[in-house]
Amino acid sequence: MTVGDLGLPGQPLVAGPRDTPETLLRARIDGQLRAMLRYEPGTRSGSDPEDLHQMRVAVRRLRSALKLLGPAGDDVRAELKWLAAGLGDVRDHDVLIGHLRATVASLGEPDQAAGARLVRIFVAERAKAKRRLNRCLGSARYAALLRSTARLVLTELQLTADPAPGPVDVGAVVRKPYRKLAKAVAALPADPPDDELHELRIHGKRLRYAAETAQAAARKKQVTRVRELIKATKRLQDVLGDHQDAVVAAARMRDLLAVADDPAVGFVAGRIAERELRRRATARAAWPAALAKVNAAAAKVCG
Repeated sequence: MTVGDLGLPGQPLVAGPRDTPETLLRARIDGQLRAMLRYEPGTRSGSDPEDLHQMRVAVRRLRSALKLLGPAGDDVRAELKWLAAGLGDVRDHDVLIGHLRATVASLGEPDQAAGARLVRIFVAERAKAKRRLNRCLGSARYAALLRSTARLVLTELQLTADPAPGPVDVGAVVRKPYRKLAKAVAALPADPPDDELHELRIHGKRLRYAAETAQAAARKKQVTRVRELIKATKRLQDVLGDHQDAVVAAARMRDLLAVADDPAVGFVAGRIAERELRRRATARAAWPAALAKVNAAAAKVCG
C-alpha cells in the first residue's frame, strides 16, 4: 500500500514553532506512517534487517504520539501494539543472533563449530517468526490499520487536554514523561531487579519520543536544548538496552543448557552465559551516569 492509496498528499505534513499542538501531532503521525510504508518492503523481503528495525521504531513512535489522543487513539494504538509484537519477535532474534555470531567468532577454534550449531538454533526460530510477520503484513487487519492511521492525519484531532491557545509549549510536552521517569527512578531499590531496569528504559524511550515530537515546535533558542535531551535519552536507552539484551541472552543460554543434547553446544552456551552476566554488570554500573545527563538536559527544557 502506498501513500497515495491511503489518500495522503504527495508531500509530508510539516509543522513548525507557530503551529498548534493538533497540527504538530498530525505531522508526527503523518511522518511516522510514511516511515512505516517506506521500510515495509525491506521488512517483507528481509534484504536488510535495518529496514525491519526502522519500521518497528516508527510503530513505537506512533504509539507514543497517539497517547495524546486519549481514548480516541486507543483502537489504533491497540492495533499498532499487535503489529509491534510481530516486528519485535523478529527484531529480538536479529539482535540476539548478531550478538551471538560476534561472540562465537571471538571464541577459540575448538568452540567455534559448536558455536555455529548453537547460532543455527536461533536462526531457525527467527525464520518461523519472520513467516508469522509476513502473514501479518499481508493481512486485511494490517491494511485496515494503515487506513485507520491515515484517517488521523486527514481529520481534525482533539487532544485529551485542551492546550493553551497559540504555539506549542515545548516544556509541557516533555514534562509529563520526564516526571514519570523520575518517579520510576525514585521507586527503585538499591539493587534494582532486571525487569524494573527494563521498565526504566521504556520510560526513557517515551521521554525521547516526546522530545522528538516537541523538536518540531522548538524555537531557535530551544532547539539545542531539546537535541541535548534527545541525545541523553538515547544514551540511557542504549545502556539499559545493552543490559536487557545481556539479560535475555543469558536466559536463552540457560534455557538451552537445560535441553541441549549436544555437550559441545551446552559448553559453549555456558561460556556465553558467563560473558552475558559480565555485560549485564557493566551496564548496571553505567546507567546512573547516563541518567544524570538526562536529568540535566530535562531541567533545561522543562524549566
